[in-house]
Amino acid sequence: MEKYNHGEIEKKWQKKWAETNIYRATESQEKPKYYVLDMFPYPSGAGLHVGHPKGYIATDVFARMKMMQGFNVLHPMGWDAFGLPAENYAIKNKIHPRIAVEQNIAAFKSQLEKFGFTYDWDREINTSEPRFYRWTQWIFLQLFKQGLAYQSKEPINWCPSCKTGLANEDLEGGKCERCGSEIERKPMRQWVLKITDYADRLLADLQELPDWEESIKEMQKNWIGKSEGATIKFPISDSKNPNDQKYLEVFTTRLDTIYGCTYCVVAPEHPLLLELGERMQKPGRGRKIC
Repeated sequence: MEKYNHGEIEKKWQKKWAETNIYRATESQEKPKYYVLDMFPYPSGAGLHVGHPKGYIATDVFARMKMMQGFNVLHPMGWDAFGLPAENYAIKNKIHPRIAVEQNIAAFKSQLEKFGFTYDWDREINTSEPRFYRWTQWIFLQLFKQGLAYQSKEPINWCPSCKTGLANEDLEGGKCERCGSEIERKPMRQWVLKITDYADRLLADLQELPDWEESIKEMQKNWIGKSEGATIKFPISDSKNPNDQKYLEVFTTRLDTIYGCTYCVVAPEHPLLLELGERMQKPGRGRKIC
């Protein structure tokens, strides 16, 4: 058997696949449709890291299987290019964000093409292009009009090095997975969406997904985080007068155990903590707060 010359053979066939648009999804109704969607990478670096193809190889294998089973498969790729990671990269490298994103996308795309993935590049999406984000802005306005988008000062996972907020999934041992810095819990004024209005529907609709693994459904249930219980009001002992009584509100799913409560713990970001701290500093004030 002759030695496999990957540089020559793969280049030849990838050129052929591009010329024939072998992976293009058509508008034909003759085949059943199947949609395979990958998580779009942030073009906030000079190239891909090993974690990108690790996930993309799995979805590509699945997309190929559905193609061989006779499905009209739509497998797009795009770039999550709007946000602080891209801005921080531009600041660090002293380059305009638009130019940085364009350069990084070109590098990412060149690398992905070398893998020979089944992407339909005619459906490529760049979230920083006006023709895309005009629709995300339109969607936001509809949510705002319905009272589903509002401003709130919520504590977030803040990385002081990357200067960006992180999801819990972006942390490893309480540190930023990108740079390894210790994260801070930092309150920040931000827009939030009232998904709690749809908690019941989200939970009920999980039953409409029989092909999903039970472990994945359980993760979704925990993410939605619906709990049924009651709100208890504990009076704060040093309120000025009965007409100005203040309370510490606590939610519990086990009201039947409330008589065993011996103390309350206030979270560091709770607004009541600052007020109680100021009272405790005044002369003559005791340490008992509730």
